[in-house]
Amino acid sequence: MHLHVDVSWLLDIQEVALVREDMSVSDYSALVAAVARHKTKLPTLAAADPDAAWRAAALMHTIVRLEPLPNRNSLYAAFVAAQYMDQSGEGIDPPYGALSDLVRKIRDTRVGVRAVADQLRSWKV
Repeated sequence: MHLHVDVSWLLDIQEVALVREDMSVSDYSALVAAVARHKTKLPTLAAADPDAAWRAAALMHTIVRLEPLPNRNSLYAAFVAAQYMDQSGEGIDPPYGALSDLVRKIRDTRVGVRAVADQLRSWKV
C-alpha cells in the first residue's frame, strides 16, 4: 500500500507527538519538501517503486535535516516515521533508544535516506 501524506497529515502528527507544547511551525517549506520527497516514484535508478520504509525514511530524513519546528525536530521526525510505517500497515518495533540513535546519526553523521530505510525495514513486525 502506498500511503501518500500531505502537510495537513504532518501537522496532525505534530499535534499528537508534541501534545503538551504549543509549537508553531517555523518553516512550512520544509514540510512541503518532506511531502514531495516521500511521494517520489524514482528515488534511485535501482528502485523505481519505493516501499513504505523508504517513504518513511524520506519523511524522517527531511524533517531532521531541514528542522521545520523551532525545536523538538528529532522527536517529531521519529514519531512521523513510526506513524507512517504503522498507517502503511507495516508497523515497526525498534529496540529501546534505537529511533533516537537513528535520528542522531541522520543529524550528526549525515547518514543517507537509503540507510535509514534499511534500518526501518529491519524493525518491521
